[in-house]
Amino acid sequence: MKLVELVKVPEAQRDHQWEIDFFMAISQENLKLLSEAPQTGPDSWPYLLAETSAEATEPAQKIIQWLAMKGIGLVVNPQKEYPDYVFTYGMLWHFKETGLFYRPAADAPVGTIELQDGQKLHAGEPTPQYLPQYVRNILKDFFRDQGILAPRILVMSTDRKHYDLAFSLESLGNPPQKEHQGIAEAISWFLPPHYSVVLVTEKGLPPFVNL
Repeated sequence: MKLVELVKVPEAQRDHQWEIDFFMAISQENLKLLSEAPQTGPDSWPYLLAETSAEATEPAQKIIQWLAMKGIGLVVNPQKEYPDYVFTYGMLWHFKETGLFYRPAADAPVGTIELQDGQKLHAGEPTPQYLPQYVRNILKDFFRDQGILAPRILVMSTDRKHYDLAFSLESLGNPPQKEHQGIAEAISWFLPPHYSVVLVTEKGLPPFVNL
């Protein structure tokens, strides 16, 4: 189905297959930009606003590639009461790198991690495939705006199947426990939905690396 037809499907009838079809269509068709500059969304993140139209001339692929390098999300049809889709920045750069907006099979809890005594831990610096340098730079800019100048990270796994992107609590200034969830959720906007973000102390863990 064409993009303009897919967005006519009532909200109540939009299932997982609709989302797959929508992703496929938007990766192949055009959008019409509603503004040249990104706008701040209700969630306080920057988004470029675009609409579906039979007269649309801007290839969505080209728009997504540009947004991926800028740290900006995308909202499709914001003129509706509920936009047809809101793409976080993490979804866009992941599409640029892999052709997928996210991997639906993965489980991505946000929060804390506990290691049992004797549990093996595989840990190291993120690969460029997992976290490209331009994404790291955009994350660094975000932290700098919060007054955090040297955030440290580590990729960890107990089974080499499920990975957590860990942020050092010490490097974030040891924020109080009640703020951890909000911080992890903010970081998650910059990452694909299937990535797991955790905030941990560096004590007892392998060396962290600078973001």
